[in-house]
Amino acid sequence: SEEDFTKTVDESCEAIFKASRTLGRKEMQLVKVQQQTGFFLALDMSGCSTPEALRRYGVGHLSYSGQVDMMYKMHEMRSRIIKNPKFDGSRVVAAILFEGTIDSQIGGLPSATYLWEQKRVVPFLKIDMGLAEERNGVQLMKEIPALDDVLDRGMAAGIFGTKGRSMIRHLDQQGIKAVVQQQFDIARRVLAKG
Repeated sequence: SEEDFTKTVDESCEAIFKASRTLGRKEMQLVKVQQQTGFFLALDMSGCSTPEALRRYGVGHLSYSGQVDMMYKMHEMRSRIIKNPKFDGSRVVAAILFEGTIDSQIGGLPSATYLWEQKRVVPFLKIDMGLAEERNGVQLMKEIPALDDVLDRGMAAGIFGTKGRSMIRHLDQQGIKAVVQQQFDIARRVLAKG
């Protein structure tokens, strides 16, 4: 009937319209971060925390020689975790990576690409360089001298977002104000990169 034909054409046009509005990678990641339940996995161990993380994973200090070898062992550990079949985007919303990880590969792909394309886990990048000494009850982030370069590399590697950690240790209005100011100053620089 004409009514059935019109209904079929209408449904087909609607399906074509919806398909033509497919979200891009960044938009899909944004929806996932905003709406999915799950957790962010911190895989951003850097030089200071790596020996302890490796020890807990069963890799003692005699298993590597020097900083470069230690970081290689750390990447092997991250890769093993990420490649595990139980690690996927149904449980893990995002993974926070250490800067050196964005230059490494997992399964023959750049780390951030592997996370998203193979696991549907949104890649974030740790941008802070550790914490400064405590002052006014807080620890601000240390200066990030090459922030623009790190952000550019992260964008090129497919990183979605960033993490920069400060620490509030005691209730101190001046200290908390300094933390908030620093976080917003850095956030403006990050957002300016896209």
